[in-house]
Amino acid sequence: MALFDLDLDRLRGYRSASREPADFDGFWARTLAETRAHALDARFEPVETGLAAVDVFDVAFAGFGGHRVKGWFVLPAGVREPVPVVVEYLGYGGGRGLPHTHLLWAAAGFGHFVMDTRGQGGAWGGGDTPDPVGSASAFPGFMTRGVESPDDYYYRRLITDGVRAVEAARSHPLADAARTAVTGTSQGGGVTLAVAGLVDDLAAIAPNVPFLCDFPRAITLTDRPPYREIGEYLSTYRGRTHRVRETLAYFDGVHFAARCRAPALFSTALEDQTCPPSTVFAAFNAYGSDDKSIEVYDFNGHEGGGPYQEAVQLRWLPARLAA
Repeated sequence: MALFDLDLDRLRGYRSASREPADFDGFWARTLAETRAHALDARFEPVETGLAAVDVFDVAFAGFGGHRVKGWFVLPAGVREPVPVVVEYLGYGGGRGLPHTHLLWAAAGFGHFVMDTRGQGGAWGGGDTPDPVGSASAFPGFMTRGVESPDDYYYRRLITDGVRAVEAARSHPLADAARTAVTGTSQGGGVTLAVAGLVDDLAAIAPNVPFLCDFPRAITLTDRPPYREIGEYLSTYRGRTHRVRETLAYFDGVHFAARCRAPALFSTALEDQTCPPSTVFAAFNAYGSDDKSIEVYDFNGHEGGGPYQEAVQLRWLPARLAA
């Protein structure tokens, strides 16, 4: 697919039409307070993997509603002093998979906390975290589960899990809590922005081709899933568009981005129909700190920069996590 969105000059000035709910901050303060009423109870069990260069822990902690959320914590082998930590959130449909698929950040000398995604993992990776909360009728996927109420929406649970994952990672004695970064690609990038908008003392964030941004444009610009799930739902439930849009506004990365203060490295791709570049620039342009940059991959789709972006991150992140 050739270029389909705004040209790069217009992208750099683009602003979202998404309207922030008047009680946005109150909604999220209440959500996190309700979750923190449950003990975090983060547990790290050593796992024998046959990997000589890293030590791996099977993680479980209490996320939204006290539900147990799984993860991996991967450390450089034999480390004895606290190290910086990168918390990673996963893309749509995926689960935490196997430990040997998560070696990049430990190889760079950091702790790497990989959060499993509740209810997902059936498309790739394999997940170990159920989502015990049901919903009313929904289009297959996760985008419309509970979408007619902010309290019931699936992403309320997932974003809250993401905040608790930072708390769990920081609770490990070999984690340097003051040097914590968050990252993720696609859905993971969207959760990265949300968490950074809710946790105000992160050292850095790196959202790659982030999903969950600029819903008003995204759900009308692209016919690719997952955004298209919302259109399919509304094609069945006619007349509910306003209610659904009101719910989505509480989860829009544009509004979280405006609250972020940590140094940020974004990426986008100009032929990405899954997370169109204008939706990514909407969050980037709203970002609440001037310490931000964005890598633009002009002839790429949703794969974005892939390993090239990882190479950029490996040059960028160590300086932000230096002692």
